[in-house]
Amino acid sequence: MTASPYLRLGLMAVIATLAVDQAFKVFMLQVVDIEARQSITVAPVLDLVMAWNYGVSFGLFQQESQWGQWALIAFKAGAVAVIAWWLYRAESWLTALSLGLIAGGALGNGLDRLFYGAVADFFAFHITTATWQFRWYIFNLADVAIVAGVGLLLYESLIGGRPHASKSA
Repeated sequence: MTASPYLRLGLMAVIATLAVDQAFKVFMLQVVDIEARQSITVAPVLDLVMAWNYGVSFGLFQQESQWGQWALIAFKAGAVAVIAWWLYRAESWLTALSLGLIAGGALGNGLDRLFYGAVADFFAFHITTATWQFRWYIFNLADVAIVAGVGLLLYESLIGGRPHASKSA
């Protein structure tokens, strides 16, 4: 089987996503020293905070033990391998881009587990009124890339991937 003509696009998305994610994390941890601060208000609905996620998406399946962290790394490596296989066979540029975003985000969070033993999360969206409060899970740029990639795959499969009607003579 030959490689997808869109493989290069997908690999560029992986590299760009991974580089931006890791650069932002290094900046927040080393330059801003976010761990030493309470929080930084960016907008009325957005703060930068430091949260170490020892689980998976939305903090599920918390694994603080070393064995648990290695299990999550192994699971993530398997998922990235499946995504890489899919990317190799991608039939559209949108699929390749989407898979590149997902793989880049997964690799970024996987590197966090290797380097820090947990995933570094920073963005805290919230809405507070006099009588009501909403706080979203704290997340990072890798998570944004993963969600964007999944969203683009859904878009393509539900709307964008429909074949055009052929013209008959």
